[in-house]
Amino acid sequence: MSHFLFLRCMSSPLAAVVLCAGKGTRMKSEKAKVLHPLLGRPLCAYPLKRALELGASPLVPVVGHQAAEVEQAIRAQLPSATLRFALQQEQRGTADAVRSAEGALKEFSGRVLILYGDVPLLRRETLEALVAAYEAGKGPLALVSTVLEDPTGYGRVIREGGKEGGQIARIVEHKDCTPEQRAVRECNAGIYLVESSFLWRALAEIRPQNAQGEYYLTDLVELAARLGPVASVEADATEMAGVNDRVELAARARVMQQRINERHMRAGVTLLDPATTFIEDDVTLGPDTEVGPLVTLAAGTVVGRDVTIGQGCVLTASTVADGTSIKPYSVFEEARVGERCIIGPFSRLRPGTELAEEVHLGNFVETKKARIGKGSKASHLTYLGDAKIGAGVNVGAGTITCNYDGVNKHVTELGDGVFIGSDTQLVAPVSVGDGAYVGAGTTVTKNVPPGSLAVSRVPQVNKEGWVARKKAKQG
Repeated sequence: MSHFLFLRCMSSPLAAVVLCAGKGTRMKSEKAKVLHPLLGRPLCAYPLKRALELGASPLVPVVGHQAAEVEQAIRAQLPSATLRFALQQEQRGTADAVRSAEGALKEFSGRVLILYGDVPLLRRETLEALVAAYEAGKGPLALVSTVLEDPTGYGRVIREGGKEGGQIARIVEHKDCTPEQRAVRECNAGIYLVESSFLWRALAEIRPQNAQGEYYLTDLVELAARLGPVASVEADATEMAGVNDRVELAARARVMQQRINERHMRAGVTLLDPATTFIEDDVTLGPDTEVGPLVTLAAGTVVGRDVTIGQGCVLTASTVADGTSIKPYSVFEEARVGERCIIGPFSRLRPGTELAEEVHLGNFVETKKARIGKGSKASHLTYLGDAKIGAGVNVGAGTITCNYDGVNKHVTELGDGVFIGSDTQLVAPVSVGDGAYVGAGTTVTKNVPPGSLAVSRVPQVNKEGWVARKKAKQG
């Protein structure tokens, strides 16, 4: 390596290579390891997002097992990122995986960040420190290390003279360590920032001369140390923890959840029981909002100020405006809820639901593709699907919109100030004009003009003495 020309350009462009090719046999799954969800995102989305936050472009995910599925998932998670996928044909080690990305970066000159798709807890601050260490150094490579109480299985950071604080000389994998080297507790985290021209030349020099017979990416460190000091930053062991099986996946999710919950609480959100509150990474919560136990807030949900979310609620990709109260065990999916609404308990808002301000939906009310105007109410046991409902409407208990004829969906329209009696069926397509009333138990099959009363009940008949005569016959 001494014959290599090494030129460093401070603050040069930054690309990222993220290794996502492994099968993950210990997951005991038909699904590639990096596709397993952690708080609603594929495992590999987290390191990719950290690289993107750092300003890396392009991002090069190295795929292998289930390559098409992994690529599809990454594109869905990062639709606006500059992505160049590389394929590792055979699993021949980490150096071989990174070398697979060379073609995707053949026109790139600058710094290359190397991350792993199964390390989700990596912090942006650690990567920023790594960049700072690289920029301050004089060598072609900087790395992240961590100190472990039990370093069994990890590559050891070997420093000159075996002294703590000495210059980094190389990384030795656990299976290749001498007894003295195995006593070293500083371990390699596998995260590197490397000058690109050095990286590709060094990878061509690496040979599988180790106990595993693989191409070790860690061999880069010794090659880099011949050209200049290898800079390093130390990270917490938890941050560097990877995922190899489902037990570890759950453990990483707990740490991630604790981080997210603490962030919201420090920003002014009350979590009544943080240990049982599940909030995904991209959820937004306004100050003075209160979240009860056993609540799940998923996939892009945005909640305003002074909102109350009761126990057991599940909100997915929904928006809730300021001052709304969501009572226990309500479920929202792709719903839009206005200010000062009261929802639940046990309400279900399905995709396409749009509520104006001060709407009340009570227990066991279900909506789907329903636009409901200001101050309207459906307090009990009601289904409103494919509906356009005006302001100030009262929908009685047991009302349903019959929106499906077996082939097509049809729309029900209720004007402003409409009153719908209990146990009404609205057979779409049908409209009820402004201010109209529909009597309880009515089946509405024709449009109701504004200001009208619609009733379809049969006349009531009372048969006096019927009960006594029946009992006499049974006698």
